[in-house]
Order: sequence, then structure tokens, then C-alpha cells
Amino acid sequence: MTAPVTIRPAHTPYDGSSKLFAIGLKPLDIANWIEVDENLGAHLAEKRRLYETIPDKVFVEEAETRAAQQEVLDLLASHLPERFPQTHRLAEGAVEVLGALPPAFPAPLDAPLVTASLLVQEDLILMRRGENGWRLAAGALCFPSSWVLTEKFGRPLHEIHDPVPGFGPGSRPDQLIARMFDGLQGQAVERFNWSIQAGDALYHPLSDVQRIDRATNRPSKFADAAEIDARAFIRVERQTLRKLPVSRDILFTIRIHLDPLAVLARHPDRRSLANSFADQLMALDCEQLDYKGLTADRDRLVERLRDMADL
Repeated sequence: MTAPVTIRPAHTPYDGSSKLFAIGLKPLDIANWIEVDENLGAHLAEKRRLYETIPDKVFVEEAETRAAQQEVLDLLASHLPERFPQTHRLAEGAVEVLGALPPAFPAPLDAPLVTASLLVQEDLILMRRGENGWRLAAGALCFPSSWVLTEKFGRPLHEIHDPVPGFGPGSRPDQLIARMFDGLQGQAVERFNWSIQAGDALYHPLSDVQRIDRATNRPSKFADAAEIDARAFIRVERQTLRKLPVSRDILFTIRIHLDPLAVLARHPDRRSLANSFADQLMALDCEQLDYKGLTADRDRLVERLRDMADL
């Protein structure tokens, strides 16, 4: 899928408001739970393509999660037509997206979570509490940011976060996240994450083996400033968490925004944004740069950002 031309990024967490490798959860007004923009049709079409071509890679479920999946679908059916009447409406008891094809997939893609995911640009993950903590019990994930759904399926949080520098089992962030999941009640929360990728692919998986290989070999993505302007995209993840009222599972949503890095040169706040972006890249240590796949290109990216700030 080709990303549309960006006039101004919807979110700029690299302005210093959301630090990398920090939990950074903030209360969320439920009215702003889901985001809809001009890319809705294109994003849903890309989801359909992925469900049709690689279904086993973009949807997983434990059989016992169907009731919780339906709970997610019901929440969206209640929320979307009221919040976004210009794009969503109720028709014969079900929600439809205006101008979009209804889902028509064989089992197991007739699952409520898949249906729900084809109403929104967000990916949807269900976390369930068990003896070993909160685990990934079901997921409709079409737009992964450098991870693989099938590798994380059924695994508890401390194992899911094991590759993240500073977030491994027994770490303070690991313990804080577990307590936060346990304590989450009616208040929804959100956080942001961001990275830089080459190209504008929404489907951007990376296996654990590929991550280790990347950290070992440290390949470059960009040869020079011209290639950065042509191929570097800021990948912003807006993540939300809310506890489902009936099942008590936690719904984790992930909304991807892709913006060309070059768009910052045209931003009215380019000086502060570019300098803050560069400062945060410079603050990453070797392990963090390896995790993000930016070791070989960090200095080149920082130089380009400083140039943008001085325009």
C-alpha cells in the first residue's frame, strides 16, 4: 500500500512528550478511543487483502475468547455510529462502514474480532489474565511494528516484552506494567511509540530471529540525505488499553500513522520538532539503537534533522 501525502502529522510524540522505552501511559477520554481519518478506506482495504492472502499471520485466537471478541464488536457497534456518523452507520443491527465491503471470510476469519477490526483502522489485541500473568489470547494484527503475532500468541507479557531493552522479566517496567494491567478498571489509557522505517509498508513484521540478525549485522537503510528524504517514514503507534466490563479481558488497540520524515521540513514547528527528534535519537544507547534497527543510520538521520531545523 502506498501512503498518502501527509500535510501535517496527526501525532508528534517525538516532540518530547512521549519518550522511547518508557511506559508513558496517560488517561484517555473514551470519546477519543478510536481515530478515523481520510485513510480509513485504504487501511481497511489493506486489512482485507492481508486477511485474504496471509490469514494465519494476521489473526490468532484461543477458542474460549469468542465471547470477549463479541464484547469488543458490541462496544464498537455502540461507539462508532454515534462518534463517526459520517463514516459508520447501523444497518439491520450491525455496523457498516460507508463505502466499504462487509467481511465475508470462512472460519476462523468469521470471528467477531476480525469483523471488529474491519470497522476501524486500529489493530485489536485481547489480553487475558491467567496463572502466569496477562497473556495474548487473541489478536487481529494486520499492521505489526517489527514483531510477529504468531510468535507472541499465548505468551505472557513478561515474555512478550523480553526483547525490549530494560523491559525484560523481573525489571521494574515489567513489574509496573503487570500491576497496571491488574489495576486497570473503568479508565481507558493511551500511550505512543515511534520508530523510523524504510518505505511506507503498514504490514511491517520482524521475527525474533530477524531482530537478532539485524542487531548483529547492523545494516543501513539509507545511503545519504536524498535517500532519507525519499524513503524514511516516521511510524507512530497510538496504543490504547481498556478493561472490558464483562469478560474483564483487556483490549489493546494499536493505530498506525505513517508520515514521511521529509514532511517535518514543511511543518510550522519544524525547528523544535526536528531538534527534539534528533535529541531523542542521540539519547538512545547501543542496545536501544539495535532494537530499533537504527544503529547504522542514527548519525545520518540526526544530521538530516538538524539540517531541517536550520532551514
